[in-house]
Amino acid sequence: MSATSPAAPAPAAVQPMIVTPDLDRLRAFYSGLVGAEEFTRVPEEGPAFFVGLRIGGSELGIVVDRNVETGTPTRILISIVVQDVDALLDRVGPLGGTVLGPANDMPWGQRVAHIQDPDGNAVNLTQPL
Repeated sequence: MSATSPAAPAPAAVQPMIVTPDLDRLRAFYSGLVGAEEFTRVPEEGPAFFVGLRIGGSELGIVVDRNVETGTPTRILISIVVQDVDALLDRVGPLGGTVLGPANDMPWGQRVAHIQDPDGNAVNLTQPL
């Protein structure tokens, strides 16, 4: 940006969205794993094509597209800060996700576990040390 061009307006918010063929499965995964709470759905009555979830002070959107393929390589990583990474790992499998390995202490001061949600999306569970 040059000194003479106007500054771009700051974004109001960024909300990551996951596109899935099975909205109910992903909603149940994030609710069961980290206590995500539904705060909005569209439409309000009947089968939803969008659900907004709150996880702590953050929002995650889930959009249904029955034709999307799951398990394809992703370039987005969802990182969720939790109180106890290790306590959550036993929940991942029964909720349809996959634990990719044990939690590890990182040199930048976090304990991190790499998992995948039921669609194969990359998720990090992180805990400050």
